[in-house]
Amino acid sequence: MIGVTNFLPPGPDLCLVNHYLELARSAYVEYADYLWRDIANPRWSSYFYVLIFVSVVFFLLEVVRPWRKQQAILRKDFFLDLFYMFFNFFLFSLLVYNAASMVVVESINDGIRTITGGFDLQASNPLQHWPLWAVLLTGFVVRDFIQWWIHRLLHRVDFLWKFHQVHHSVREMGFAAHLRFHWMEIVVYRSIEYLPLALLGIGLYDFFIIHLFGLAWGHYNHANFRLPHWVSGGIVGALTGLAIGSGSFDIDLLARTGPWTTIAGGALGFATGAAVLRPLMPYLFNSPEMHLWHHARHLPEDRRYGANFGLTLSVWDYLFGTDYVPEKSGTIALGFPGVESFPSGFIQQELVGFASNDRKGNAGSGDRSAAASISDRSSRVPATSSENS
Repeated sequence: MIGVTNFLPPGPDLCLVNHYLELARSAYVEYADYLWRDIANPRWSSYFYVLIFVSVVFFLLEVVRPWRKQQAILRKDFFLDLFYMFFNFFLFSLLVYNAASMVVVESINDGIRTITGGFDLQASNPLQHWPLWAVLLTGFVVRDFIQWWIHRLLHRVDFLWKFHQVHHSVREMGFAAHLRFHWMEIVVYRSIEYLPLALLGIGLYDFFIIHLFGLAWGHYNHANFRLPHWVSGGIVGALTGLAIGSGSFDIDLLARTGPWTTIAGGALGFATGAAVLRPLMPYLFNSPEMHLWHHARHLPEDRRYGANFGLTLSVWDYLFGTDYVPEKSGTIALGFPGVESFPSGFIQQELVGFASNDRKGNAGSGDRSAAASISDRSSRVPATSSENS
């Protein structure tokens, strides 16, 4: 830090730089301390163990009732995807993103206060008098809608598509494929999400709860098993019933709450969700059948930029006409034209989009970058082939 600030003139600018450098340093220290405590002290609120628990449950479901029975349990790139899970959610956050994001968020808030003459983005929360359940529901819907648009952007902008290709390089689908994505996607998503969610007053605790639900549903979208709509509807209903029965998230519908009301709420919620939500689930929530077609190698001409962009909710695709599920055999080819030559190792995939030779190459060149050969838009126009192998 001393070496950096010695090149700067003394005064207010130097104080500001020192402030941000100290913010970055403290962010590293605090996150490292949090991560260590999270791992060393297992508990239900431990993100590290929640991630492992959810992943183990989905893995067991893939083993017990696989959708694509011909697919190996330890499918192609299974361990690569597991490494991505820990890298993107923990190592990248520790090494780069956490400190950088703290500095960016602070600078944005400072900039807004300077430009507007003191407007405090964090303090101006329109939902500050709302119950927590309403804040979480609003934050979840708003965040999912924003993510839907960002996801479309990743498919439409060539520069961003180069990074998003890492996720679409999956050739065999399973729950852990959810977590294979380039670290630049974290930067893009969080950068665009921040202002609208901050304006709504979505805090860190709120975001954590919303994120956990999105994490579990993202696992499901990519999983090699399917649930009947009455079961998935029942699960949504059960989660709602459990929250009501326990009085969680500022829900005060019941005069008295406790273990028995929690159990009864979960059971009643499951039954209600299974009956009421069953016909609505395909149009409300994403599913493995729907998301598999998002990863389809071959799509019709009118879907050349992709389809089924929803992360958790599918309603946006139906509202904006980007839904596409022609059949549900689960046997379609995945990837994109040229995926066979796409880098297969973690380091090489992390360099995609930054390499100097990331441009259209000679189709006959054997050593050309796969990212280069498919980054041009014409190569992304899928054929109308009916290949299902």
